[in-house]
Amino acid sequence: MTHNEAIVITGLGAIAPNGIGLDAFWENTVNGVSGIRDVTSLVHAKRENKRGGEIPDFKVTDLVEIPDSEAFGRATQLSLAAATMALKDSGLEPAEWQAMRTGVYLGTTMGESQLAESFNRHFPEGQSEASLRYYPSNMMPAMVSISLGLKGPSGLIPTACAAGNYAIGYAFDMLQSGRADCMLAGGADPWSLIAYEGFSAMFAISPDCCRPFDRDRSGILISEGAALLVLESEKRARARGARIYARLAGYGIGADGYHMTGPHPEGRGGIQAGRNALRSARISPDEVDYVSAHGTGTQANDKTETLIVKSLLGDRAKRVPVSSIKSMIGHTMGAASALEAVVSVKALETGVIPPTVNFQNPDPECDLDVVPNVARRIHPEVVMSNSFAFGGNCATVIFQKYGG
Repeated sequence: MTHNEAIVITGLGAIAPNGIGLDAFWENTVNGVSGIRDVTSLVHAKRENKRGGEIPDFKVTDLVEIPDSEAFGRATQLSLAAATMALKDSGLEPAEWQAMRTGVYLGTTMGESQLAESFNRHFPEGQSEASLRYYPSNMMPAMVSISLGLKGPSGLIPTACAAGNYAIGYAFDMLQSGRADCMLAGGADPWSLIAYEGFSAMFAISPDCCRPFDRDRSGILISEGAALLVLESEKRARARGARIYARLAGYGIGADGYHMTGPHPEGRGGIQAGRNALRSARISPDEVDYVSAHGTGTQANDKTETLIVKSLLGDRAKRVPVSSIKSMIGHTMGAASALEAVVSVKALETGVIPPTVNFQNPDPECDLDVVPNVARRIHPEVVMSNSFAFGGNCATVIFQKYGG
């Protein structure tokens, strides 16, 4: 494969608080359906806020036929289910993906956090040590590879809430360099009590709902989910007659080098990632039709992201639609940018962009077109998807409509 050969998306798998499976997730997202509910594990918690993006009806055995999959940690179960969905959606048969150098790159924030929480609660009472084998985070992509017979590159990328975009970008590199034939890329995280307590201690959790870019925004809601995309060269996809959703045009990464949790007030890392992405994709800022925002609903993030979008898109910034699906599904941590990538691809395929729900009061410091409360049909040709994480990790991915 030559370095300039196009990389395309041929399969999508998604599990989110507002929908299990691609069709349910996409339909509910464009219709503004929220997946936020009372979290079952918080029924007896002392904190008043018990809301989050838990997926109580997820059961891995309903979605995959893999022996012992119930023994895996929840993050691995979510990853395996999303991977299976994506491969099925791509039209590849097991014999085909197993014969190729098919790899998997997974992003995560917390890894198998629920296993860690379980050890803390139950080990003194004699819990079996058997589940320890699935705790190390590298077991997430490892068990996906072992369960599905994947023999290409396998790796975990723990760059917090930008990890899904990092995974997609690095998978892009594997394919363009000829080191893999097909890649699964995305991210996963289970609902985490550790994350809930940590963000609560930072006063960063909303008491009711997530309101990205709203003047009265008050924080995030902890959620869980998974999304994986099947990536391959256009040449290979066309040769096998695959349905092609979109082209992965390029990606960029950057770092704030500023603070463990807070974004640089001038958005330096996000600007660097966006500029690198545009350069990688050979796309002009004037060609960007829609921005899938990181949009967490915190005061600092949304203000900074507004500055980033304005820096990247210049005079067009206020005219380009920018929306955040975290308003509906909360913050799915390592799965966040992967789910947002799925939305970006579907927006290109269908011509519809999702809304930012819960938006009531405009903020003069976030004066973008945030697609308030109702989806919009704009038929985008180029979509930019942003992700910014703790530690200053920033990653932007650019998708382009496929013209055949």
